[in-house]
Amino acid sequence: MDTFAIIKALSHPARMDILSWLKDPEKHFDAQEHPLAMGVCANQFQRSGLAQSTVSGHLTALSAAGLLTTRRVGQWMFYKRDEEAIAMFLRQLTQDL
Repeated sequence: MDTFAIIKALSHPARMDILSWLKDPEKHFDAQEHPLAMGVCANQFQRSGLAQSTVSGHLTALSAAGLLTTRRVGQWMFYKRDEEAIAMFLRQLTQDL
């Protein structure tokens, strides 16, 4: 785990919002047609008012940091929080500080 990469990924408010929304997808993405158990489809994040390319960049940064898991289904990409990685990061941060 690269703690500094995770901290860098978390440094943007929109990325924190994305992680927060994914913590309770039933509350924030109830209009999604696909089952939320698959994850949240990338197009659902556009409700944030950000351009698709900006949202894609944020999702890529969170995924690269190991905070999200991805699943491709046909042309769609679905995202979920990686709860194990998030917990490990928090434990490591607590230990280091």
